[in-house]
Amino acid sequence: MNGNNRPRVLWASRFGFVLAAAGSAIGLGNIWKFPYITGQHGGGAFVLVYLACIALVGVPILMAELLIGRQGRRDAVGCFAVLERPGSPWMIVGWVGVAASFILLSFYAVVAGWSFDYVVMAASGALRGRSSVEIEGLFGALVSSPTRVIFWQGLFIVATVAIVLGGVRGGIERCSRILMPALFILLLVLFGRGLLSAGGPPALRFMFHADFSALTPQALLDAVGHAFFTLSLGAGTMITYASYLDPEADLGGLALRIALLDTLMALLAALTIFSVAFTAGIEPGSGPGLVFQTLPILLLELPFGSVLALLFFLLLAFAALSSSISMLEVTVAYLVDEKSWPRWRATGLVGIAAFLVGLPSALSFNLWQDYRPFFGRTFFEACDLLVSSYLLPLGGLLVAIYVGWVWPRRHSLAELGVGGQQQRWVHSWRLLLRYVAPAAVIIVLLNQAGVFR
Repeated sequence: MNGNNRPRVLWASRFGFVLAAAGSAIGLGNIWKFPYITGQHGGGAFVLVYLACIALVGVPILMAELLIGRQGRRDAVGCFAVLERPGSPWMIVGWVGVAASFILLSFYAVVAGWSFDYVVMAASGALRGRSSVEIEGLFGALVSSPTRVIFWQGLFIVATVAIVLGGVRGGIERCSRILMPALFILLLVLFGRGLLSAGGPPALRFMFHADFSALTPQALLDAVGHAFFTLSLGAGTMITYASYLDPEADLGGLALRIALLDTLMALLAALTIFSVAFTAGIEPGSGPGLVFQTLPILLLELPFGSVLALLFFLLLAFAALSSSISMLEVTVAYLVDEKSWPRWRATGLVGIAAFLVGLPSALSFNLWQDYRPFFGRTFFEACDLLVSSYLLPLGGLLVAIYVGWVWPRRHSLAELGVGGQQQRWVHSWRLLLRYVAPAAVIIVLLNQAGVFR
């Protein structure tokens, strides 16, 4: 039951939940940011540190969020009213998640819309036969046009709203059952083609040869930070999604599956992009511009390049959509559960609001690119900084403190349904949640604040 005593809709299957939750975690960051920071920090050694951070920081907080959601069976704010009391100070954790997911959706839609534009260009043949200078110029022409940027931003919001309107089963779960397998197949095709290219063997060596002398303190901080952000922690998405889970679901197993899927996709994406980059003799850490400017040039030079370019931008679009639906659902669930709004009204109005709030972010790349009122930052950069550097880490830190230190241990054991020898892994999880994860997130917050620079 939710806050209005209506029966709560559940996922049709746990597999559907895993696909939806993994889709929330697998976004544009997996396709461009992880390859970029891995290339920047030397490859294999960074990957090993990142995997350790996923296991020691990401999974413990992910499990804590799943516990809160399944036990509370409400939206991200309402869960804390159930677990504590209405008006409890801990409800701020849910508010942080709602604010973070809404602001994130507003500017995420701007960048995600670019992938829609490139899908159309690739499908129409607009990329074919162009010189490298012309293809690089296409990206500049896109972002410098407020009309095009806003059009694709709006279309992306409309697509997201259309999916969430269908509800948990008919919209989010059904779409995830299509998007996630399609995403995996597209990535496998591109991965296979990349390995067969001249850059395949060097990419494998770069990714899996650990040279720890290349690690720097900044690499360690980036590994912790990305391990945290990649699992959609702190945004209320996992709490909201877990509230639709059945009471018998194995939360530990589900958390591991989500983390494994997310990590697998990130590794495949990195290997794919490195294969193409090494084939062309480009540095793997050449930056975010690789995706929209350099990579199309490299793909078009390969056999069946036009098809590969289309597949790659479809991959970007699918990854963006799978994440955006979870961002929208967090605020929609709050309005449905706490304010008794019908889903159609909540979804439509939040979608419109996210579009309007995102307009200054869209204009940050063209008309307002020289307007930098936020300590020298554009509106887009300020929103990104607020969410990524402060709201998400703060939300994750508060979740770790609440479940690790405030919520009684017996409640965790009861919700996890363990006893006897099984309590050993729960003890290990609680140790990580109480000490390791908070310390790591605090370090990330201090780093973002410039303490270690």
